[in-house]
Amino acid sequence: MAGRIPQSFIDDLLARVNVLDIVEARVKLKRTGKNYSGLCPFHKEKSPSFTVNNEKQFYYCFGCGAGGNSLGFLMEHDRLSFPEAVEELAKLAGVEMPKAEGPVDHQREQRIKDTYALLQEASEYYQQQLREHPNKEIAVNYLKNRGLTGQFAARFGIGYAPPGWDNLLKKLARDEETKLRLEQAGMLINKEDSDRYYDRFRERIMFPIRDMRGRVIAFGGRVLGDEKPKYLNSPETDTFHKSRELYGLYEARKYNQSLERLVIVEGYMDVVGLAQYGIGYAVATLGTATTAQHLERILKMVPEVIFCFDGDAAGRKAAKRALDTTMPVITDGKQARFLFLPEGEDPDSLVRQEGCDAFEQRLNESLPLSDFFFKTLEEGADMSSLDGRARFSNQALPLIDQMQPGILKQMMQEKISELTGLSLEQLISVNNLQETTHAHATPEPDYYQGEPDYPDDGYFDYPPEQSDFRSDKKPGKEFTKGSKKFRPAPPGGSAVHFNPASTAVSILLHLPTLADHCGDLEILSAGQEETEKLLYQLNRYLQENPGVTPGILAVDWQEHDHLKPLIRQLNEIAHQTPIIDASNAQQVLSDCLNRLQERHLDREILQLKSQPHLSSEDKQRLNTLIMKQAGSRLRKAPEK
Repeated sequence: MAGRIPQSFIDDLLARVNVLDIVEARVKLKRTGKNYSGLCPFHKEKSPSFTVNNEKQFYYCFGCGAGGNSLGFLMEHDRLSFPEAVEELAKLAGVEMPKAEGPVDHQREQRIKDTYALLQEASEYYQQQLREHPNKEIAVNYLKNRGLTGQFAARFGIGYAPPGWDNLLKKLARDEETKLRLEQAGMLINKEDSDRYYDRFRERIMFPIRDMRGRVIAFGGRVLGDEKPKYLNSPETDTFHKSRELYGLYEARKYNQSLERLVIVEGYMDVVGLAQYGIGYAVATLGTATTAQHLERILKMVPEVIFCFDGDAAGRKAAKRALDTTMPVITDGKQARFLFLPEGEDPDSLVRQEGCDAFEQRLNESLPLSDFFFKTLEEGADMSSLDGRARFSNQALPLIDQMQPGILKQMMQEKISELTGLSLEQLISVNNLQETTHAHATPEPDYYQGEPDYPDDGYFDYPPEQSDFRSDKKPGKEFTKGSKKFRPAPPGGSAVHFNPASTAVSILLHLPTLADHCGDLEILSAGQEETEKLLYQLNRYLQENPGVTPGILAVDWQEHDHLKPLIRQLNEIAHQTPIIDASNAQQVLSDCLNRLQERHLDREILQLKSQPHLSSEDKQRLNTLIMKQAGSRLRKAPEK
């Protein structure tokens, strides 16, 4: 893009991305205390002197002095110009680059600054109302009854939106332009039939939501009584994306020198109440269940995450949903736990009853992910019968197969063997046979039946009173029953359970130079299998762009409508297809391509034979194909 990139856009971009994600995709890192270290990519060294500080969002090499933020790393490592590096970061963050230079850029830059300034003004106004409004006693008494002190109310910037339809409107809307900005920031609602504005938040305790830099980006409001909706969140805006943000994360990082764990709770008051009693590492999601983005962000900062749920049926269902989200994200060295509170209690009320030490003891004794996983599955299976153990293994193996390769995944597979009395090889064979014979006959077993039954008591978006605003967007289901599942590979890394096209794609992703040996795969472009079409596009791209990295490939394909949908499929294959030993990768690739060509020969021969009348050209084509088929089988004969 030509022209100056607005500084506000760059600041917002750096706030959205994580330097650890950027560096770790290119450099092998190991956690050392609260930092991450590895061999410097900018000079040759034998012992690590390169470090990444995730808390302060910078990298530095003590050997050569290289250092900077995410943007600087991309420029140095990928040898990109400044605009190219900004553009790549924008693609990774899922935001659009500014469309044009000059006045439009300045207008957008000023608009974003105005939005942050208005949100800060709104936060200060709400805090002032908590101190000075004639009805402040109602709000103050509510907070006191919840055990909250003025010190912690101030720490979290808690305020009060008084009764009335236009308090904030009168205070901040100086002109029509400001009204529009407030609406875009989610603070006002425009009643279209009369073209009038009114406050979104009325007669509520107000909780400002801050980003990693401490800027107010949105609000959550809680009613003082039992009215519905109990909790109301800001809608999605230019500054607020609920699937990424966590309430209390800024405060947890600010008031803890060294974070070792984070606890995910359901409500704002739970976060504040726990902090007041000395547990200052709790966060809450904002109108959604915990997403993979939330977890990836958390596990880059701390080695342990604890989910805290009510002990009732709704809490159990929410926990299963969290487990489903966590399985594909968790890696070796990271830990997820599940804590269930006594029925009728929430973290805020329980910590007030028990105190900090007793509550932390509950956290320390919470169920590890593996224990909760097997306990949940065993509840629905009769482990004393052969049928029950078979059903248990058929449920467990596909879910474990979603996990990242590592020791934890291997130990969980071994645990299934221990519980069922079958070896891993036997379990995989049984599971594969089950999937093959019943794929179209019966639905696949699943212990996540339907959507989670979250309670109607808050923490999820509701329509504001007397308004047309709705939040119909449902959380993504990337790792749910509908997702594509791959069979687990047997020990030794064999790819026998994967089709030749996906195996060939995996080899080319890990060893892209082998694309030169593949020749022209045009025959696959018109195939019926999506993976074969993917293989054709990947091979063509690698041949046309020698030396390209998977990261650059992903960025390039994002720009082409016919290639963009294939990136997700590439990701699945890259993570779940076993990596072939490099020493025989070329031979395996050649075998895969031969099998694919034979398959296409068989299909074309069958198609020609099925026609009632063949032209002379078709007969000649058929004879040629049959000769090729015979030659292929003769070449394979010595292998039998």
